[in-house]
Amino acid sequence: MPRALLSVSDKRGLADFARGLSSLGYEIVSTGGTLQTLRDAGVPAVAVADVTGFPEILDGRVKTLHPRIHGGLLARREEAHLSELREHDITPIDLVAVNLYPFRETVARPGVGWAEALETIDIGGPSMLRAAAKNHPSVLVVVDPDDYPAVLEAVRAGPDEALRRSLARKAFAHSAAYDAAIVAWMERDEALPEHLNLALERAEVLRYGENPHQHGARYREVGSRGWWDSVVQHSGMALSYLNLFDADAAWRLAFELGAGRAAVIAKHANPCGAALAGDLTTAYAAAFEADPKSAFGGVVALPGTVDAELARAVVANPKADVLIARGFASEALELFARKRKNMRVLEAGPPGERGLELRRIDGGFLVQQPDPVRVERSEWKVVTRAQPTEQQWRDLELAYRVCAFTSSNAIVFAAGGSAVAVGAGQQSRVDAVEIAAKKAAGRARGGACASDAFFPFRDGVDAAADAGVAAVIQPGGSIRDEQVIEAADERGMAMVLTGERHFKH
Repeated sequence: MPRALLSVSDKRGLADFARGLSSLGYEIVSTGGTLQTLRDAGVPAVAVADVTGFPEILDGRVKTLHPRIHGGLLARREEAHLSELREHDITPIDLVAVNLYPFRETVARPGVGWAEALETIDIGGPSMLRAAAKNHPSVLVVVDPDDYPAVLEAVRAGPDEALRRSLARKAFAHSAAYDAAIVAWMERDEALPEHLNLALERAEVLRYGENPHQHGARYREVGSRGWWDSVVQHSGMALSYLNLFDADAAWRLAFELGAGRAAVIAKHANPCGAALAGDLTTAYAAAFEADPKSAFGGVVALPGTVDAELARAVVANPKADVLIARGFASEALELFARKRKNMRVLEAGPPGERGLELRRIDGGFLVQQPDPVRVERSEWKVVTRAQPTEQQWRDLELAYRVCAFTSSNAIVFAAGGSAVAVGAGQQSRVDAVEIAAKKAAGRARGGACASDAFFPFRDGVDAAADAGVAAVIQPGGSIRDEQVIEAADERGMAMVLTGERHFKH
Protein backbone atom coordinates (compact mmCIF):
# COMPACT_ATOMS: atom_id res chain seq x y z
CA MET A 1 0.00 0.00 0.00
CA PRO A 2 1.47 3.41 -0.94
CA ARG A 3 1.88 5.87 1.91
CA ALA A 4 1.32 9.65 1.98
CA LEU A 5 2.44 12.00 4.75
CA LEU A 6 0.34 15.14 5.17
CA SER A 7 1.38 17.93 7.55
CA VAL A 8 0.16 21.39 6.56
CA SER A 9 -0.50 24.76 8.14
CA ASP A 10 -2.66 25.84 5.19
CA LYS A 11 -5.68 23.53 5.37
CA ARG A 12 -7.26 24.66 2.07
CA GLY A 13 -8.46 21.63 0.11
CA LEU A 14 -6.82 19.25 2.58
CA ALA A 15 -9.78 16.97 3.30
CA ASP A 16 -10.70 16.51 -0.38
CA PHE A 17 -7.06 15.83 -1.29
CA ALA A 18 -6.64 13.27 1.47
CA ARG A 19 -9.97 11.67 0.61
CA GLY A 20 -8.86 11.39 -3.01
CA LEU A 21 -5.56 9.77 -2.00
CA SER A 22 -7.36 7.37 0.30
CA SER A 23 -9.69 6.32 -2.52
CA LEU A 24 -6.59 5.55 -4.61
CA GLY A 25 -5.34 3.15 -1.96
CA TYR A 26 -2.97 5.44 -0.02
CA GLU A 27 -2.41 5.10 3.69
CA ILE A 28 -2.48 8.59 5.19
CA VAL A 29 0.00 9.52 7.91
CA SER A 30 -0.38 12.87 9.63
CA THR A 31 0.52 15.10 12.55
CA GLY A 32 -1.12 17.42 15.10
CA GLY A 33 -3.72 19.79 13.74
CA THR A 34 -3.62 18.21 10.28
CA LEU A 35 -4.45 14.83 11.75
CA GLN A 36 -7.36 16.27 13.71
CA THR A 37 -8.71 18.04 10.62
CA LEU A 38 -8.64 14.77 8.66
CA ARG A 39 -10.32 12.79 11.40
CA ASP A 40 -13.00 15.48 11.78
CA ALA A 41 -13.63 15.15 8.03
CA GLY A 42 -13.96 11.39 8.31
CA VAL A 43 -10.72 10.63 6.47
CA PRO A 44 -8.83 7.65 7.98
CA ALA A 45 -5.34 8.67 9.05
CA VAL A 46 -2.49 7.29 11.16
CA ALA A 47 -0.65 9.46 13.67
CA VAL A 48 3.07 9.99 13.06
CA ALA A 49 3.69 8.90 16.65
CA ASP A 50 2.21 5.48 15.79
CA VAL A 51 4.63 5.19 12.87
CA THR A 52 7.74 6.29 14.79
CA GLY A 53 6.83 4.61 18.05
CA PHE A 54 7.83 7.85 19.76
CA PRO A 55 5.51 10.59 21.00
CA GLU A 56 5.57 14.21 19.83
CA ILE A 57 7.74 16.09 22.35
CA LEU A 58 8.86 19.59 23.28
CA ASP A 59 5.46 21.15 22.54
CA GLY A 60 5.50 19.65 19.07
CA ARG A 61 8.99 20.85 18.18
CA VAL A 62 9.98 17.23 17.56
CA LYS A 63 7.56 14.88 15.84
CA THR A 64 8.69 13.97 12.31
CA LEU A 65 12.46 14.10 12.88
CA HIS A 66 12.86 10.34 13.05
CA PRO A 67 14.51 7.59 10.93
CA ARG A 68 11.13 5.92 10.33
CA ILE A 69 10.02 9.13 8.59
CA HIS A 70 13.20 10.25 6.87
CA GLY A 71 14.26 6.73 5.96
CA GLY A 72 10.90 6.32 4.24
CA LEU A 73 11.39 9.61 2.43
CA LEU A 74 15.00 9.22 1.32
CA ALA A 75 15.15 5.56 0.27
CA ARG A 76 15.72 5.06 -3.43
CA ARG A 77 13.50 2.40 -4.94
CA GLU A 78 16.37 -0.02 -5.43
CA GLU A 79 17.00 -3.31 -3.72
CA ALA A 80 19.87 -2.19 -1.47
CA HIS A 81 17.81 0.65 0.06
CA LEU A 82 14.58 -1.34 0.18
CA SER A 83 16.38 -4.16 1.91
CA GLU A 84 17.59 -1.76 4.60
CA LEU A 85 14.05 -0.46 5.07
CA ARG A 86 12.78 -4.02 5.59
CA GLU A 87 15.61 -4.69 8.03
CA HIS A 88 14.55 -1.71 10.16
CA ASP A 89 10.81 -2.15 9.61
CA ILE A 90 10.46 1.19 7.76
CA THR A 91 7.72 1.73 5.20
CA PRO A 92 8.54 3.88 2.14
CA ILE A 93 6.68 7.18 1.85
CA ASP A 94 5.52 7.88 -1.69
CA LEU A 95 3.95 11.35 -1.34
CA VAL A 96 4.49 14.28 0.99
CA ALA A 97 2.23 17.32 1.28
CA VAL A 98 3.75 19.96 3.54
CA ASN A 99 3.49 23.71 3.82
CA LEU A 100 5.31 25.51 6.55
CA TYR A 101 4.38 27.36 9.72
CA PRO A 102 3.06 30.86 8.89
CA PHE A 103 6.22 32.76 9.78
CA ARG A 104 5.64 35.72 7.44
CA GLU A 105 2.06 36.16 8.59
CA THR A 106 3.10 36.01 12.24
CA VAL A 107 5.90 38.58 12.09
CA ALA A 108 3.76 40.90 9.96
CA ARG A 109 1.53 41.52 12.97
CA PRO A 110 2.40 44.57 15.09
CA GLY A 111 4.24 43.92 18.32
CA VAL A 112 5.41 40.37 17.61
CA GLY A 113 8.48 39.60 19.71
CA TRP A 114 11.35 37.17 19.38
CA ALA A 115 9.75 34.40 21.42
CA GLU A 116 6.61 34.21 19.31
CA ALA A 117 8.55 34.55 16.07
CA LEU A 118 10.93 31.74 16.98
CA GLU A 119 8.04 29.36 17.65
CA THR A 120 6.80 29.85 14.08
CA ILE A 121 10.13 28.84 12.54
CA ASP A 122 9.42 25.40 11.09
CA ILE A 123 12.08 22.70 11.43
CA GLY A 124 10.46 19.39 10.59
CA GLY A 125 8.58 20.78 7.62
CA PRO A 126 11.62 22.04 5.66
CA SER A 127 13.46 18.82 6.51
CA MET A 128 10.67 16.71 5.02
CA LEU A 129 10.34 18.95 1.98
CA ARG A 130 14.04 18.81 1.21
CA ALA A 131 14.20 15.06 1.75
CA ALA A 132 11.21 14.41 -0.50
CA ALA A 133 12.43 16.85 -3.15
CA LYS A 134 15.91 15.28 -3.13
CA ASN A 135 14.27 11.91 -3.70
CA HIS A 136 11.67 13.19 -6.17
CA PRO A 137 12.20 10.31 -8.65
CA SER A 138 10.48 8.19 -5.99
CA VAL A 139 8.50 10.69 -3.89
CA LEU A 140 5.92 13.26 -4.98
CA VAL A 141 6.27 16.47 -2.94
CA VAL A 142 3.46 19.04 -2.78
CA VAL A 143 3.73 22.47 -1.14
CA ASP A 144 0.89 24.37 -2.80
CA PRO A 145 -2.77 23.44 -2.12
CA ASP A 146 -3.61 24.76 -5.59
CA ASP A 147 -1.67 21.78 -6.98
CA TYR A 148 -3.79 19.16 -5.22
CA PRO A 149 -6.22 18.51 -8.12
CA ALA A 150 -3.42 18.14 -10.68
CA VAL A 151 -1.47 15.84 -8.35
CA LEU A 152 -4.50 13.62 -7.79
CA GLU A 153 -5.03 13.38 -11.53
CA ALA A 154 -1.36 12.54 -12.04
CA VAL A 155 -1.45 9.88 -9.33
CA ARG A 156 -4.38 8.23 -11.10
CA ALA A 157 -2.56 8.26 -14.44
CA GLY A 158 0.95 7.68 -13.12
CA PRO A 159 3.09 10.80 -12.55
CA ASP A 160 5.77 11.47 -15.15
CA GLU A 161 9.30 12.69 -14.53
CA ALA A 162 8.49 16.24 -15.66
CA LEU A 163 5.80 16.63 -13.00
CA ARG A 164 8.04 15.16 -10.31
CA ARG A 165 10.82 17.61 -11.14
CA SER A 166 8.43 20.56 -11.32
CA LEU A 167 7.01 19.79 -7.87
CA ALA A 168 10.49 19.24 -6.41
CA ARG A 169 11.71 22.55 -7.82
CA LYS A 170 8.71 24.27 -6.27
CA ALA A 171 9.45 22.64 -2.91
CA PHE A 172 13.08 23.80 -2.89
CA ALA A 173 11.98 27.32 -3.85
CA HIS A 174 9.36 27.27 -1.07
CA SER A 175 11.96 26.28 1.51
CA ALA A 176 14.51 28.82 0.25
CA ALA A 177 11.96 31.66 0.37
CA TYR A 178 11.01 30.65 3.90
CA ASP A 179 14.60 30.91 5.11
CA ALA A 180 15.01 34.22 3.27
CA ALA A 181 11.99 35.60 5.12
CA ILE A 182 13.48 34.58 8.47
CA VAL A 183 16.80 36.28 7.73
CA ALA A 184 15.04 39.41 6.49
CA TRP A 185 13.01 39.63 9.70
CA MET A 186 16.08 39.11 11.89
CA GLU A 187 17.84 41.98 10.08
CA ARG A 188 14.75 44.16 9.74
CA ASP A 189 16.15 47.03 11.81
CA GLU A 190 19.34 47.40 9.76
CA ALA A 191 19.28 50.21 7.20
CA LEU A 192 21.44 48.07 4.91
CA PRO A 193 21.13 44.43 6.04
CA GLU A 194 24.23 42.27 6.07
CA HIS A 195 22.44 39.71 3.90
CA LEU A 196 19.95 40.14 1.08
CA ASN A 197 18.45 36.76 0.23
CA LEU A 198 16.16 37.49 -2.69
CA ALA A 199 13.39 34.95 -3.13
CA LEU A 200 11.50 35.86 -6.27
CA GLU A 201 8.83 34.11 -8.28
CA ARG A 202 7.80 34.85 -11.83
CA ALA A 203 4.48 36.67 -11.70
CA GLU A 204 3.98 37.69 -15.31
CA VAL A 205 5.61 36.98 -18.67
CA LEU A 206 5.80 40.23 -20.62
CA ARG A 207 5.39 40.86 -24.32
CA TYR A 208 9.14 41.45 -24.55
CA GLY A 209 11.97 43.21 -22.71
CA GLU A 210 13.34 46.66 -23.43
CA ASN A 211 13.58 45.60 -27.09
CA PRO A 212 11.55 43.01 -29.02
CA HIS A 213 14.50 40.58 -29.26
CA GLN A 214 14.79 40.45 -25.44
CA HIS A 215 12.66 38.22 -23.24
CA GLY A 216 11.12 39.99 -20.25
CA ALA A 217 9.07 39.14 -17.19
CA ARG A 218 7.88 40.65 -13.94
CA TYR A 219 8.99 38.88 -10.77
CA ARG A 220 7.66 39.48 -7.28
CA GLU A 221 9.02 38.69 -3.86
CA VAL A 222 7.69 35.38 -2.58
CA GLY A 223 5.06 35.93 0.09
CA SER A 224 4.28 39.52 -0.87
CA ARG A 225 2.06 41.28 -3.35
CA GLY A 226 2.51 44.73 -4.82
CA TRP A 227 0.07 46.97 -6.61
CA TRP A 228 1.00 45.39 -9.92
CA ASP A 229 -0.53 42.13 -8.71
CA SER A 230 -3.94 43.79 -8.39
CA VAL A 231 -3.83 45.62 -11.74
CA VAL A 232 -6.79 44.97 -14.02
CA GLN A 233 -6.11 45.44 -17.72
CA HIS A 234 -9.37 46.37 -19.39
CA SER A 235 -8.14 46.57 -22.96
CA GLY A 236 -5.14 47.07 -25.19
CA MET A 237 -2.07 45.11 -26.21
CA ALA A 238 -0.03 42.90 -23.91
CA LEU A 239 2.35 44.73 -21.59
CA SER A 240 6.06 44.99 -22.26
CA TYR A 241 8.99 45.55 -19.90
CA LEU A 242 9.08 49.29 -20.60
CA ASN A 243 5.31 49.64 -20.21
CA LEU A 244 5.67 48.45 -16.61
CA PHE A 245 8.86 50.39 -15.93
CA ASP A 246 7.44 53.66 -17.25
CA ALA A 247 3.99 53.19 -15.72
CA ASP A 248 5.46 52.41 -12.31
CA ALA A 249 7.45 55.67 -12.35
CA ALA A 250 4.46 57.72 -13.55
CA TRP A 251 2.08 56.17 -11.02
CA ARG A 252 4.40 56.85 -8.09
CA LEU A 253 4.89 60.46 -9.11
CA ALA A 254 1.13 60.94 -9.52
CA PHE A 255 0.55 59.84 -5.93
CA GLU A 256 3.51 61.91 -4.75
CA LEU A 257 1.79 64.97 -6.20
CA GLY A 258 -1.68 64.17 -4.91
CA ALA A 259 -4.21 61.41 -5.55
CA GLY A 260 -7.42 62.58 -7.16
CA ARG A 261 -6.13 65.94 -8.37
CA ALA A 262 -2.84 65.24 -10.14
CA ALA A 263 -2.09 64.11 -13.67
CA VAL A 264 1.26 62.86 -14.91
CA ILE A 265 2.41 62.03 -18.41
CA ALA A 266 5.72 60.17 -18.65
CA LYS A 267 7.99 58.99 -21.44
CA HIS A 268 10.97 56.69 -20.91
CA ALA A 269 10.31 56.79 -17.15
CA ASN A 270 10.69 60.60 -17.09
CA PRO A 271 7.79 63.00 -16.63
CA CYS A 272 7.13 65.17 -19.67
CA GLY A 273 4.09 66.78 -18.09
CA ALA A 274 2.59 67.01 -14.62
CA ALA A 275 -0.12 69.21 -13.16
CA LEU A 276 -2.31 69.78 -10.12
CA ALA A 277 -5.88 71.03 -10.40
CA GLY A 278 -9.26 70.80 -8.76
CA ASP A 279 -10.30 67.96 -11.07
CA LEU A 280 -8.56 65.31 -13.16
CA THR A 281 -9.78 66.62 -16.51
CA THR A 282 -8.23 70.03 -15.94
CA ALA A 283 -5.05 68.49 -14.55
CA TYR A 284 -4.74 66.16 -17.55
CA ALA A 285 -5.20 69.00 -20.04
CA ALA A 286 -2.46 71.04 -18.33
CA ALA A 287 -0.09 68.06 -18.13
CA PHE A 288 -0.59 67.30 -21.82
CA GLU A 289 -0.01 70.91 -22.89
CA ALA A 290 3.42 70.88 -21.23
CA ASP A 291 4.91 68.72 -24.00
CA PRO A 292 2.40 67.34 -26.55
CA LYS A 293 5.20 66.02 -28.78
CA SER A 294 6.72 63.85 -26.04
CA ALA A 295 3.30 62.74 -24.80
CA PHE A 296 2.83 60.69 -27.96
CA GLY A 297 3.34 57.02 -27.05
CA GLY A 298 3.80 57.83 -23.38
CA VAL A 299 2.15 56.82 -20.12
CA VAL A 300 -0.79 58.76 -18.69
CA ALA A 301 -1.22 58.37 -14.92
CA LEU A 302 -4.49 59.63 -13.43
CA PRO A 303 -4.88 58.70 -9.74
CA GLY A 304 -8.67 58.99 -9.70
CA THR A 305 -11.70 57.89 -11.71
CA VAL A 306 -11.76 58.53 -15.45
CA ASP A 307 -15.24 59.67 -16.49
CA ALA A 308 -16.65 60.09 -20.00
CA GLU A 309 -15.50 63.71 -20.30
CA LEU A 310 -11.92 62.88 -19.38
CA ALA A 311 -11.96 59.84 -21.68
CA ARG A 312 -12.99 62.05 -24.59
CA ALA A 313 -10.11 64.40 -23.81
CA VAL A 314 -7.64 61.50 -23.83
CA VAL A 315 -8.99 60.17 -27.13
CA ALA A 316 -8.83 63.64 -28.72
CA ASN A 317 -5.07 63.80 -28.08
CA PRO A 318 -2.32 61.75 -29.76
CA LYS A 319 -2.33 58.17 -28.53
CA ALA A 320 -0.76 57.04 -25.29
CA ASP A 321 0.73 53.57 -24.95
CA VAL A 322 -0.57 53.15 -21.38
CA LEU A 323 -3.35 54.81 -19.39
CA ILE A 324 -3.46 53.96 -15.71
CA ALA A 325 -6.13 55.16 -13.27
CA ARG A 326 -7.86 54.20 -10.02
CA GLY A 327 -11.13 53.51 -11.82
CA PHE A 328 -13.15 54.02 -15.00
CA ALA A 329 -16.73 54.86 -15.86
CA SER A 330 -18.27 52.29 -18.20
CA GLU A 331 -18.64 54.93 -20.92
CA ALA A 332 -14.91 55.63 -20.70
CA LEU A 333 -14.00 51.98 -21.14
CA GLU A 334 -16.36 51.65 -24.11
CA LEU A 335 -14.81 54.69 -25.78
CA PHE A 336 -11.25 53.41 -25.29
CA ALA A 337 -12.21 49.99 -26.66
CA ARG A 338 -13.53 51.65 -29.84
CA LYS A 339 -11.07 54.49 -30.34
CA ARG A 340 -7.86 53.34 -28.64
CA LYS A 341 -7.81 49.57 -29.20
CA ASN A 342 -4.06 49.20 -28.66
CA MET A 343 -3.74 51.49 -25.63
CA ARG A 344 -3.21 49.48 -22.45
CA VAL A 345 -5.97 50.59 -20.09
CA LEU A 346 -5.00 49.68 -16.53
CA GLU A 347 -6.95 50.00 -13.29
CA ALA A 348 -4.76 49.96 -10.20
CA GLY A 349 -4.57 50.67 -6.51
CA PRO A 350 -2.08 53.03 -4.89
CA PRO A 351 1.62 52.09 -4.91
CA GLY A 352 3.10 50.58 -1.78
CA GLU A 353 6.14 51.68 0.15
CA ARG A 354 9.41 51.47 -1.68
CA GLY A 355 11.96 49.00 -0.40
CA LEU A 356 15.68 48.82 -0.97
CA GLU A 357 16.70 49.62 -4.54
CA LEU A 358 18.96 47.18 -6.37
CA ARG A 359 20.93 47.64 -9.56
CA ARG A 360 23.03 44.86 -11.02
CA ILE A 361 26.76 45.31 -11.58
CA ASP A 362 29.37 42.67 -12.37
CA GLY A 363 29.33 40.00 -9.68
CA GLY A 364 26.54 41.47 -7.59
CA PHE A 365 24.34 44.49 -6.98
CA LEU A 366 24.50 48.07 -5.86
CA VAL A 367 21.95 48.57 -3.07
CA GLN A 368 20.58 51.76 -1.59
CA GLN A 369 17.66 53.03 0.40
CA PRO A 370 14.91 54.76 -1.59
CA ASP A 371 15.15 58.53 -1.99
CA PRO A 372 12.38 60.23 0.03
CA VAL A 373 11.23 63.60 -1.24
CA ARG A 374 10.68 65.81 1.81
CA VAL A 375 8.89 69.07 1.14
CA GLU A 376 9.47 71.16 4.27
CA ARG A 377 9.46 74.92 3.74
CA SER A 378 10.51 75.40 7.35
CA GLU A 379 13.77 73.54 6.63
CA TRP A 380 14.49 75.37 3.38
CA LYS A 381 16.40 78.64 3.23
CA VAL A 382 15.71 81.66 1.05
CA VAL A 383 19.16 83.08 0.24
CA THR A 384 18.24 86.01 -2.02
CA ARG A 385 16.83 89.47 -1.43
CA ALA A 386 13.69 88.50 -3.35
CA GLN A 387 11.22 86.25 -1.52
CA PRO A 388 8.96 83.78 -3.35
CA THR A 389 5.28 84.70 -3.56
CA GLU A 390 2.76 82.14 -2.33
CA GLN A 391 2.05 81.01 -5.90
CA GLN A 392 5.76 80.73 -6.55
CA TRP A 393 6.14 78.62 -3.41
CA ARG A 394 3.49 76.23 -4.76
CA ASP A 395 5.24 76.07 -8.11
CA LEU A 396 8.62 75.56 -6.42
CA GLU A 397 7.23 72.60 -4.46
CA LEU A 398 5.68 71.08 -7.58
CA ALA A 399 8.85 71.52 -9.64
CA TYR A 400 10.93 70.11 -6.78
CA ARG A 401 8.82 66.93 -6.52
CA VAL A 402 8.76 66.36 -10.27
CA CYS A 403 12.50 67.01 -10.52
CA ALA A 404 13.24 64.28 -7.96
CA PHE A 405 11.48 61.76 -10.25
CA THR A 406 13.44 62.86 -13.34
CA SER A 407 16.72 61.44 -14.62
CA SER A 408 19.81 63.55 -13.86
CA ASN A 409 20.89 66.08 -14.71
CA ALA A 410 17.34 67.36 -14.34
CA ILE A 411 15.68 70.75 -14.55
CA VAL A 412 11.93 71.34 -14.20
CA PHE A 413 10.04 74.58 -14.89
CA ALA A 414 6.63 75.02 -13.26
CA ALA A 415 4.05 77.78 -13.48
CA GLY A 416 0.44 78.07 -12.39
CA GLY A 417 0.31 74.59 -10.87
CA SER A 418 1.77 72.80 -13.89
CA ALA A 419 5.22 71.47 -14.73
CA VAL A 420 5.45 73.27 -18.06
CA ALA A 421 8.84 71.92 -19.18
CA VAL A 422 11.33 69.21 -18.25
CA GLY A 423 14.99 68.97 -19.20
CA ALA A 424 16.08 65.43 -18.35
CA GLY A 425 19.13 63.20 -18.47
CA GLN A 426 21.75 65.72 -19.59
CA GLN A 427 25.47 65.56 -18.88
CA SER A 428 25.55 69.36 -18.59
CA ARG A 429 23.19 71.16 -16.23
CA VAL A 430 23.04 74.27 -18.37
CA ASP A 431 22.01 72.07 -21.32
CA ALA A 432 19.14 70.75 -19.18
CA VAL A 433 18.09 74.34 -18.41
CA GLU A 434 18.25 75.32 -22.07
CA ILE A 435 16.19 72.28 -23.12
CA ALA A 436 13.56 73.14 -20.49
CA ALA A 437 13.57 76.77 -21.64
CA LYS A 438 13.03 75.74 -25.25
CA LYS A 439 10.15 73.45 -24.30
CA ALA A 440 8.59 76.07 -22.05
CA ALA A 441 8.44 78.55 -24.95
CA GLY A 442 7.70 81.47 -22.64
CA ARG A 443 5.21 79.64 -20.40
CA ALA A 444 7.59 79.66 -17.42
CA ARG A 445 7.48 83.45 -17.12
CA GLY A 446 6.95 84.37 -13.48
CA GLY A 447 7.18 80.69 -12.47
CA ALA A 448 9.66 78.40 -10.79
CA CYS A 449 12.69 76.31 -11.68
CA ALA A 450 13.90 73.22 -9.78
CA SER A 451 17.31 71.62 -10.12
CA ASP A 452 18.04 68.15 -8.75
CA ALA A 453 21.60 69.18 -7.78
CA PHE A 454 23.53 72.39 -7.27
CA PHE A 455 24.36 74.81 -10.07
CA PRO A 456 28.13 74.55 -10.59
CA PHE A 457 28.20 77.90 -12.42
CA ARG A 458 25.93 80.88 -12.76
CA ASP A 459 25.18 80.09 -16.42
CA GLY A 460 22.30 77.77 -15.48
CA VAL A 461 20.66 80.50 -13.37
CA ASP A 462 21.13 83.04 -16.15
CA ALA A 463 19.53 80.65 -18.66
CA ALA A 464 16.56 80.16 -16.33
CA ALA A 465 16.21 83.92 -15.90
CA ASP A 466 16.31 84.36 -19.67
CA ALA A 467 13.36 81.95 -19.86
CA GLY A 468 11.39 84.22 -17.50
CA VAL A 469 11.71 82.12 -14.35
CA ALA A 470 11.22 84.17 -11.17
CA ALA A 471 12.15 81.66 -8.45
CA VAL A 472 14.67 78.82 -8.24
CA ILE A 473 14.94 75.87 -5.87
CA GLN A 474 18.15 73.83 -5.63
CA PRO A 475 20.19 71.92 -3.00
CA GLY A 476 23.16 74.28 -2.86
CA GLY A 477 26.60 73.08 -1.85
CA SER A 478 28.68 74.25 -4.80
CA ILE A 479 32.00 76.02 -4.19
CA ARG A 480 30.48 78.76 -6.34
CA ASP A 481 27.21 79.09 -4.38
CA GLU A 482 27.97 82.76 -3.65
CA GLN A 483 28.36 83.50 -7.37
CA VAL A 484 25.16 81.60 -8.17
CA ILE A 485 23.21 83.48 -5.47
CA GLU A 486 24.69 86.75 -6.69
CA ALA A 487 23.46 85.93 -10.20
CA ALA A 488 19.94 85.35 -8.87
CA ASP A 489 20.03 88.68 -7.05
CA GLU A 490 21.25 90.45 -10.17
CA ARG A 491 18.36 89.00 -12.14
CA GLY A 492 15.79 89.78 -9.44
CA MET A 493 15.05 86.09 -8.78
CA ALA A 494 14.19 84.37 -5.51
CA MET A 495 16.37 81.39 -4.67
CA VAL A 496 15.65 78.62 -2.16
CA LEU A 497 18.27 76.13 -0.94
CA THR A 498 17.05 72.75 0.33
CA GLY A 499 20.34 71.16 1.35
CA GLU A 500 19.26 67.86 -0.19
CA ARG A 501 20.25 66.52 -3.60
CA HIS A 502 17.95 64.24 -5.62
CA PHE A 503 20.04 62.60 -8.31
CA LYS A 504 18.27 59.84 -10.24
CA HIS A 505 20.27 57.67 -12.62
